[in-house]
Amino acid sequence: MRLLVASRHMSRSPAVIRLLASQASQPASGQPPPSPSPSSPASPPITFLPVNAALAKEIEDKFAALDPSFRNTKEAFKSKSNLDLMRALVVLRMCAVKPLVKNNQIVLASMRRILGKSLFKKALKNSFYGHFVAGETTEEVGHTIERLKRFGVKSILDYSVESDLSHDEAEQKTNATSSMEADVSPPAIVDTGVVDSATVDLTHERYSAHKDFADRRVNVHAARTYIYEGEKACDINRDVFCESIDAVAKASGGEGFAAIKITALGRPALLLRLSESIAQTHNFFKALTGDSLGGLQIKRISKDQFAQKLKNFGVKIDKEIIEQWFETVDFDKDGLVDFHGWDQLLEDNQKLGQMFKVLNIKTGKLEPLIQNLTPQEEQEFTNMIQRTVEVAEYGIARGIRLMVDAEQTYFQPAISRMAVAMMKKYNKDRGNIFNTYQAYLKNALDDMECDMQKARREGWHFGAKLVRGAYMDQERARAEAIGYEDPINENYEVTGRQYERCLTRIADELARRGRGNVSVMIASHNEDTVRFATNLMRERGIAPSERIMCFAQLYGMCDQVSFSLGQAGYSVYKYLPYGPVEDVLPYLSRRALENGSVIEKAKVERGMLSSELWRRISGGQFTYKP
Repeated sequence: MRLLVASRHMSRSPAVIRLLASQASQPASGQPPPSPSPSSPASPPITFLPVNAALAKEIEDKFAALDPSFRNTKEAFKSKSNLDLMRALVVLRMCAVKPLVKNNQIVLASMRRILGKSLFKKALKNSFYGHFVAGETTEEVGHTIERLKRFGVKSILDYSVESDLSHDEAEQKTNATSSMEADVSPPAIVDTGVVDSATVDLTHERYSAHKDFADRRVNVHAARTYIYEGEKACDINRDVFCESIDAVAKASGGEGFAAIKITALGRPALLLRLSESIAQTHNFFKALTGDSLGGLQIKRISKDQFAQKLKNFGVKIDKEIIEQWFETVDFDKDGLVDFHGWDQLLEDNQKLGQMFKVLNIKTGKLEPLIQNLTPQEEQEFTNMIQRTVEVAEYGIARGIRLMVDAEQTYFQPAISRMAVAMMKKYNKDRGNIFNTYQAYLKNALDDMECDMQKARREGWHFGAKLVRGAYMDQERARAEAIGYEDPINENYEVTGRQYERCLTRIADELARRGRGNVSVMIASHNEDTVRFATNLMRERGIAPSERIMCFAQLYGMCDQVSFSLGQAGYSVYKYLPYGPVEDVLPYLSRRALENGSVIEKAKVERGMLSSELWRRISGGQFTYKP
């Protein structure tokens, strides 16, 4: 194993070899470059070259400093005291006890009743809370941020207080707020026959609320779920996001990340309607032109081309009507169809009911895509957009970048379009907004491709957070129950390959557009994925200090990866949950369930913790202070 690692470190990357060769072939100072021989073709341009020799050296040095096995326990747990190691061992062993994990909420409630509030709080702080949560207040979290920083790990704050609602309460609240007057059923789609009724109906069902799935927390352990409890609760969530931004800005000196969820900032039923409008428009254009909406977004289509497709479909519409409709869908005025005016989402005084229109091929008239919105629903939409903009601008003003978390597929089309609209508005000079892509979705790479091409075309920074995905069990159960295609990849291995393809595609886009235009947060606990990413950085001449590719893991999990990366000089972050002890119990419950479900990974971490504790004690290091 040592020989393999040594060999890996001794060889130079192709990018570095090309850089050194190019420097060796440069003429002496003051001498003109040699003219190419007329008989030999010009050399192709170098695509994957480090910016300069200093960065080329950094790439090799950092790569050599990283233990690719992630099994160096001394480096991995350098930030932990002996007591921290023992606590981690106890917590992870308890997570391996299935009856305890399965009934964790009952156990916690019993502990609180028996111990009382004060002792209960102390017990948790010395066990689960202390291991998985960074502190109760932003001041406490600040100490954790500083400690991590000393070991090369930066922080992303996440206020993890969750409504401790019962299953019945969550269902009741969701069902009470899911009914809307707004409907996505214009005659242009429903009555013209362009799209068959079965497709229209199934799409509507997919993007509608269903009582059996009203509690969106069911079978979701790796992600927080916000249950809508009114507009005032959304205002509070906005303020909490801003407080987290303040804490990150104070601790990082204006260089950090914060994460937000759109479902925390508005009524989720609105996101369903917005997502259905996208899906129904996809159906409309696919039926009319024979190409998918995603394909058309990538290829683009002009007014004359669209008129010809209508003619081929047997549609006779006055030229003026086509021009009028085309005017409504060519939002950036470049002579090509954009289909959705999502860039308008962030503008003041926009009415959702008037924003998106579709052409009725029978009447030749333009019809609103989302119909029958009440004044209250219009106001709720305005509120959601306004809160999102306020959080984004609050963060940008303090130098903090925002990552828009991905959520369930029935919300995601709308969430993603909102994130892209924010990227266009705020990513002109640097990557201030990052959209999240879930590699376990079959269409992840296609969706990312559409957004990258839009960014390149319009000239803004493309920022991505790449995750595997957190809603697999729920997504599969919902798809089967409602009758639409399972959106999730076949298995874990397929998702791993897709994750790597997405990373490679981002690296390709960087090579095409150049530095300052593309960046990615690699949010993964998978060691193979991290190894792939560090090798990709080396092959493509991407230095860690450029922060084009960064890494992230959850606090209390996968420390062997986070701290190995950090101390080798790579840009790595920990998601730091924080909040009062009793208010983060739902979060702790999810962490216990998640760790209990990844038995092999937890077993590896326990083995490493035991090895490091034994190494210290056998070496006479009975106390250790980081």
